[in-house]
Amino acid sequence: MVEHALVERVAPAARRRSHPVARFFRRHPLGAAGLFLIFVLLGLALLAPWIAPYDPVANDFGAMFRPPSFRHWSGTDAYGRDVLSRVIFGARTALVIGFGASLIGATLGAVVGVVSAYFGGKTDLLVQRLVDVMLSFPIIIVALAIVSIIGTGTDKLIVAIALSFVPRVERVVRGSALGVRAMTYIEAAQVIGAGSWRIIFRHMAPNVVAPYLVMLTASLGQAILLEASLSFLGLGVSEPTAAWGLMLRGAAVDFATRAPWMAIFPGLAITLTVLAVNVLGDSLRDALDPRLRT
Repeated sequence: MVEHALVERVAPAARRRSHPVARFFRRHPLGAAGLFLIFVLLGLALLAPWIAPYDPVANDFGAMFRPPSFRHWSGTDAYGRDVLSRVIFGARTALVIGFGASLIGATLGAVVGVVSAYFGGKTDLLVQRLVDVMLSFPIIIVALAIVSIIGTGTDKLIVAIALSFVPRVERVVRGSALGVRAMTYIEAAQVIGAGSWRIIFRHMAPNVVAPYLVMLTASLGQAILLEASLSFLGLGVSEPTAAWGLMLRGAAVDFATRAPWMAIFPGLAITLTVLAVNVLGDSLRDALDPRLRT
């Protein structure tokens, strides 16, 4: 009887000490589904040369506008290129630009937010007024302005999208950093003579990781959507690179009714990817925010 009672007491505690990843999957199934879809897209991007049935840039003018069939599962475009192969290779473009821009933009914005919160005074005032100016414009307008200055290309597109994310991430992270700045251990570090940058990167930055991760995942979905939008407008990657926005541009006006599959499949790829990233970001926010924990 004693052993049975002891097991009943220990079992709930063991369940509570389950692995954080397993607990996240159990409590946030939509986030788990989004993470799974992101891993699938990563697998497609990495294995694209072996998975894609055709060369994504090879023209076949004898197979133009072929509808979906057993030979071309997603049809062909105006140059006879296989749409499915271009969608698979387009995952590479979307994820490289998306991950690169979101990582750079979120990291730079977090650093600026923590530094602004720590120093305060005129430094914080100047930074926040610059942030207010950038936040007064839609994010795509900021990205368009930066692209028009630095030019087009994959590397420049990453920089343009990353810089457009900085003010939004900075404002969110700064709010959390202000709370950390008022903690007693920050004052104690100052009293014992710790340098400003040591306090910022060793004591303040680790305590704003939660909002940083949430903004990082949110920025990833926006980056993929921005890349597609800029490519659609002709300011992103250029032909013959396989990119979802570029595929939509080629199918938008002239062939929307003649060959709708040219727009349907890249559009679905963009929609599913952004949806997966957004539900993952919402789940991370719920899991990392103490006020939302049950």
